[in-house]
Amino acid sequence: MVQTIQARDISLYDLEEKFGLELITNPDFFTEWVDNLPTLTNEEKLALERIKSNYLNLTKRRPMSEEAVKMVVLSRLLDLAGLYQAPYEIETETSTQISAEDEGIIVKGNIDVLVIQKRLWVLVIESKSTKFDVITALPQALAYMLDTPNAEKPTFGLLVNGREFVFIKLIKQQPKYARSYALSIEKEHELQQVLSILKRLSELIGA
Repeated sequence: MVQTIQARDISLYDLEEKFGLELITNPDFFTEWVDNLPTLTNEEKLALERIKSNYLNLTKRRPMSEEAVKMVVLSRLLDLAGLYQAPYEIETETSTQISAEDEGIIVKGNIDVLVIQKRLWVLVIESKSTKFDVITALPQALAYMLDTPNAEKPTFGLLVNGREFVFIKLIKQQPKYARSYALSIEKEHELQQVLSILKRLSELIGA
């Protein structure tokens, strides 16, 4: 009998045991989030200050919901990174499944934002309420990313809860992944780094 697990219920241990996923700690594996980052224009820096100001103002009253995070923070960042322009397409709430060989397990769930370039997954973005630690979405994001049809090139992901951002790189063949440390919207210059990384990844996946 096939066992079905919602992606939100999957753990890193499950992914390691059932799918052979391996965490890589060697910094040379994931250099895209630190090397050759583009310099931002003054206009882009001002736009980021506006995003930060909006975030700080809204969180004075209550934690931001998932939908508010998408509208106030995530949507603006994707726009500034050029990911709403050709050749990129965005599909939202797209269902996906992965299965483990001979284990009788299917992991399924809905993804928050899926960026597709030439029908391949290039960015997976998990949007969680700001009251949750951003890393709580890591197993869920990796489960979705393992379903990429692109086995030859890396898949990149972004975890965001409005306050923090974590980037992920995954290689599907002999599956392995690495992640950045959490970048904070509240720390000086880290939001600028987030946009620079997004712009760098857009260059790589659009090449």
